[in-house]
Amino acid sequence: MEKGDTVSAIDEPITGIVISVNGDTIVLETEDGFPMTFQKKELIVEGTLLKKNSATANMAAMLSENEIKPKKKKKVVKSKERTVPPMEVDLHIHKLTGATRLSNYEMLTIQLDTAKRQLDFAIKKRIPKVVFIHGVGEGVLKTELEYLFRRYDAVKYYEADPRKYGAGATEVYIVQNTTALENRG
Repeated sequence: MEKGDTVSAIDEPITGIVISVNGDTIVLETEDGFPMTFQKKELIVEGTLLKKNSATANMAAMLSENEIKPKKKKKVVKSKERTVPPMEVDLHIHKLTGATRLSNYEMLTIQLDTAKRQLDFAIKKRIPKVVFIHGVGEGVLKTELEYLFRRYDAVKYYEADPRKYGAGATEVYIVQNTTALENRG
């Protein structure tokens, strides 16, 4: 990875351009213009497989067109797996950016933008539950998150499991059947 490369985070829907490389620490500027710090192992350079292996990729594509593909088996989801929140978003500022000198307004803006982007991603990908870890603090971020969640019709929110997250997390349930909500009102 080098300065100017377009990269994506492996575990998060974040894409950006590398603005600095310091050993295994990579700072990228997101599509929204925010600097974010990652470890090299958490990122992948966009298009590297296609560039390096274009002949191999073309050959594999031709071979796969001629093959008879076996039917995919459906994965049976155990009831215990259904209760586990599939997505957690840690909104602590040190997890979101490597910047050390930010005003309270800048920090809150970054945290809320991240929460909105992750919630929109979860709705788009039909992820039913998201846990936003915001911490306890003075409650400003929690209040702003609740204001954000109220703007979505298909979202219900409540305090996340205190045994797992303490008092500093909110669980959001995304209603997948939006016609049921429309018929209520």
